Amino acid sequence: MDRISWNEYYMRIAQLVAERSTCLRRKVGAIAVKEKRILATGYNGAPAGLPHCLDIGCLREQLKIPSGQRHELCRGLHAEQNVIIQAAVHGVSIAGATIYCTTQPCLICTKMLINCGITAIYFAEGYPDDLAQEMLQEAGIKFERLNL
Repeated sequence: MDRISWNEYYMRIAQLVAERSTCLRRKVGAIAVKEKRILATGYNGAPAGLPHCLDIGCLREQLKIPSGQRHELCRGLHAEQNVIIQAAVHGVSIAGATIYCTTQPCLICTKMLINCGITAIYFAEGYPDDLAQEMLQEAGIKFERLNL
């Protein structure tokens, strides 16, 4: 019997986390892992206690904002942001952790992950953000698309 790799195991978990997303455009999940332990999970959606796009519609669709632009005009937090927030709320350091994301992190999330001390990012689906990739290279953070 063959066992799946650790990368596949964690990416499948990130994909399951994405199923909790309340975004109408794209379901994204992310997890932080260190020493084979899951430290925190996150998916994209509105802040806790606020109405979700599933319930009231997508602000970005209403304003006709193309994907990859004007990230600040959205009710939702990104999955990576929620990983960072959940770790902070529960007092868990993610410095030195690896992030598994269903979608390549945007520039804003990339900068946050760099400052958190993340050592590697694995993702399943690409996202057109050359500056994010350049900054990860400058920071010496491993960055790899997994083709599972």
